[in-house]
Amino acid sequence: MILEGLVTTLDAAGRVNMAPIGPQVEAAMERFWLRLFPTSQTWRNLEAQREGVLHITDDVLLLARAAVGPVEPLPPLFPAKKVHGAVLNDACRYFEFRIKGMDEGEERIRLEAEVVHAGRLRDFFGFNRAKHAVIEAAILATRTDWLPLEDIEAEYGKLKVLVEKTGGEQEQLAFAFLQQYLAGVRSGTRL
Repeated sequence: MILEGLVTTLDAAGRVNMAPIGPQVEAAMERFWLRLFPTSQTWRNLEAQREGVLHITDDVLLLARAAVGPVEPLPPLFPAKKVHGAVLNDACRYFEFRIKGMDEGEERIRLEAEVVHAGRLRDFFGFNRAKHAVIEAAILATRTDWLPLEDIEAEYGKLKVLVEKTGGEQEQLAFAFLQQYLAGVRSGTRL
């Protein structure tokens, strides 16, 4: 099963990188598998440091921001307990992990992560069609380099209905942010 989340890693200077990632997970959450492009900052950090933090969050605005570029300013964070890493203050759950194995034989590098510490900070909001629509829109926004822009815009039209019908302020803001990003891609002036 793929579980959408945010991963924080640290570079050699201790700077936090935040990236939306959908690792393959098992129900017990004792380990999971990441598939990363070798050009990503997350890969470079994990190749060097071999540890990070996976966050489960219902903050779709943060997921949207992280999908299309560096999150600046970063949201509040606190130090991880068992790894050299950073935890989002507002995550629902988090999983500190260490890389135990890797396979570089495909286009994406497959990393096996072992959970060394887990925490629960607050309840997950719950299911909402607008939150799911924003996540889908954020995933589409990361694919503008290889999917036809017209196809992405058509999907955005469908997703917008869900956000307008069932979303709250956070979902509305997140979707508007992604629409603005897509307009920047179309005009050649990305955010």
